[in-house]
Amino acid sequence: MILHQYKIVFGGTMGSGKSTAIKTLSEVEVVSTEALNTDIESHEKLLTTVGIDYGEITLEDDVKVGLYGTPGQDRFDFIWAVICKGAIGTIVMIDHAAENPLLDLEQYIQAFQPFGNNIVIAITHIDRKPERTFSIYRDWLSAQGLNYPLFFLDARQQDDVLLLVETLIATIEVHYGLIN
Repeated sequence: MILHQYKIVFGGTMGSGKSTAIKTLSEVEVVSTEALNTDIESHEKLLTTVGIDYGEITLEDDVKVGLYGTPGQDRFDFIWAVICKGAIGTIVMIDHAAENPLLDLEQYIQAFQPFGNNIVIAITHIDRKPERTFSIYRDWLSAQGLNYPLFFLDARQQDDVLLLVETLIATIEVHYGLIN
């Protein structure tokens, strides 16, 4: 790899696993801004990110990757632009078990596209709504004319989350011809 430092943003819905994904990969203690969730209508989880989560991982060739997590609630969207500044891409995480995950996907794609079009989509909690088909996401992306990498994963599984990071990096390297 030619680039030696990356910044990747994890954005998406509250409860989709952004903080968990960062904790799963980080080699350093994660700086977390979780606070008591006061928006129980949106999600039943006890804690939620209200600022920035930060972790770090070192890939082959000593490439360091800063992992930045955004708060999922719309009321914190003012901080997304700050977090995305200088990032090579965004991993948009969507909770498959949410009431309307396609609406969530549309909102978060629209919110993060202005900061860069290098986006990977991660659908989590697929075990909580097994009756809901996975094809709805591919069909929606196709109908919108979007061609983002799409993964179904468990944010607690290191290999799953690492695949997202490697996909973002590979996409940018291919796009800019940075592969040796």
